Amino acid sequence: MSNTHQDAIKQFLSLMGNVDEKLNDTFQNMHHGYPTETLARFLKARDWDVQKAYKMLIDCLQWRIQNEIDNILSKPIIPADLYRAVRDSQLVGLSGYSKEGLPVIAIGVGLSTYDKASVNYYVQSHIQMNEYRDRVVLPAATQKYGKHISTCLKVLDMTGLKLSALNQIKAVKPLLQERTKRKIQVLQGCGRDELLKVMDYSSLPHFCRKEGSGSSRNRSNGTIDNCFSLDHSYHQQLYNYIRHQANLIESGRPIKQGSVHVEFPEPDPEDTKIAKTIESEFQRLADQNGICNSLNGLKVNGD
Repeated sequence: MSNTHQDAIKQFLSLMGNVDEKLNDTFQNMHHGYPTETLARFLKARDWDVQKAYKMLIDCLQWRIQNEIDNILSKPIIPADLYRAVRDSQLVGLSGYSKEGLPVIAIGVGLSTYDKASVNYYVQSHIQMNEYRDRVVLPAATQKYGKHISTCLKVLDMTGLKLSALNQIKAVKPLLQERTKRKIQVLQGCGRDELLKVMDYSSLPHFCRKEGSGSSRNRSNGTIDNCFSLDHSYHQQLYNYIRHQANLIESGRPIKQGSVHVEFPEPDPEDTKIAKTIESEFQRLADQNGICNSLNGLKVNGD
């Protein structure tokens, strides 16, 4: 790390030393003993501009407090049949770990329908998976592999999405920051051969284990191998963890039903502009090329 970057982190740490107790408490739930690395992540997102990174982090912390994000892992989606419906229509799961210890997150982009529950349940589930990743999965990986692990490897199944020309991603890449472009790789077919360079077969998402066309929803040796399914070990562990946290808080009282309502923060104008540009470019490619008939994978190394 350069001296300039080290100075930026020192300035950022100094600013964070003046925040109030509530902000500091929720910040601790974010960094899990690695405040410097967390601040560096926000600095990278704002090209090492300390003031912009500070504003970004404070906005994030205030959003967490206003929406009680620190308590969201004690609010299960019940009954279980409702949660199963969410899992069947919001296709996300953890399939294993890369050879470097990064959690492998699989996402069925094209076949997620989001039509089995209200939007609030999908938002709640999304945030819960992110919080469980940050509070449980990443710390456990850090301990297991003996080094700080704060990022994931995401594999996106684009089956069913009207983006058959994902090999034309080069038309979109110039719109992205260089740091972001380096994290995205388009994989042909099911992506198995390329992914096996960075992970073992047992960690491959189920939709990457066979060549040929097919869907992320069905291509699996049963629901236990399908990391999107509620029956998969990852989702069983996650759901049991949330229910256990709820029982600790409720002290024997029935767990309350109902979704968590989360207010969406105002997006950064610069981020919004970039997102709209990318969306319009993807739409242009989709209109040119029609419905995708074969699986195209996206591998994303996230910060």
